[in-house]
Amino acid sequence: MNRKDVISFCLELPSVYEDYPFPNDNISVTMKHKSNNKWFALLMNAKGEEYLNIKTEPEYSELLRKSYDYIIPAYHMNKQHWNTIILSDKCDKNLIKELVEQSYELTKK
Repeated sequence: MNRKDVISFCLELPSVYEDYPFPNDNISVTMKHKSNNKWFALLMNAKGEEYLNIKTEPEYSELLRKSYDYIIPAYHMNKQHWNTIILSDKCDKNLIKELVEQSYELTKK
């Protein structure tokens, strides 16, 4: 999945909008719930790569990091609750969708 694919997938979820919250940065985008304005996904370009930050259950975070070399502790976020997926062709598209959906559910309340 690429950036455009992730944004499109997120916008298919109920009551979601995209936001560009950082002044002078029209690249980083957060995907937010309309009901509470909490973000569940952050897409940004960092270190020359496309990063996707998503929220995960803490006990699942470590398992993901050990299982997939493209999942690392969250870039500039709480590393216990957030992971970064380095988007590339080698990423499992179904896994990314599953993790986005989990992040969406974890941030609904």
